[in-house]
Amino acid sequence: MEIINLIVEYSTKFIATGGIFFGFLLVFIECFIPALPLSVFVALNVNAFGVFLGILISWLATCTGSFLCYLLFSFLEDKFISKWINKKTKNSITKGIEKFKKIGFSELVLIITLPFTPSFLVNILSGITKVNKDKFISALLIGKVFTVVFWGYIGKSFIESLTDLSSLIYIVVALVIAYIISKIVSKRMNID
Repeated sequence: MEIINLIVEYSTKFIATGGIFFGFLLVFIECFIPALPLSVFVALNVNAFGVFLGILISWLATCTGSFLCYLLFSFLEDKFISKWINKKTKNSITKGIEKFKKIGFSELVLIITLPFTPSFLVNILSGITKVNKDKFISALLIGKVFTVVFWGYIGKSFIESLTDLSSLIYIVVALVIAYIISKIVSKRMNID
């Protein structure tokens, strides 16, 4: 346990020394490399910059990175991906893409809100299926707030979070709030 505390302390000092841009960059890069742990970067930002600033930096970074990932795969879909998918029309990838095309705004918000959803996959699918840009940005801004706050406060592994009742309650409450907000935004902005 002492070794883990030492690693966290050293990492926090390293991020704080690099400044806000470095904290932003870590979370931003995570959007393009799914193996990197968003939970760890958010927790380190919160440790380095405090709760409010750490969560704000992480939220802005993950929203920016996710949107650029969406734009990249939207562009690549036009150039390369559609040709590859058309060659394999009867596979599970095509079926999954067709299901994702039918996803509503509130459902997209809920998927993004879930802390354990692979956001890289959501960004790619949204870009490939040409989810409306306003719909994606709105869902991203709403859903990522809850994800980042979750990792900022909880910062636990998947297994620990599933066995901790307070974590499960937070996830349920966050999903309900995100769903309500998504319905309000959907009606006001006429998105779906």
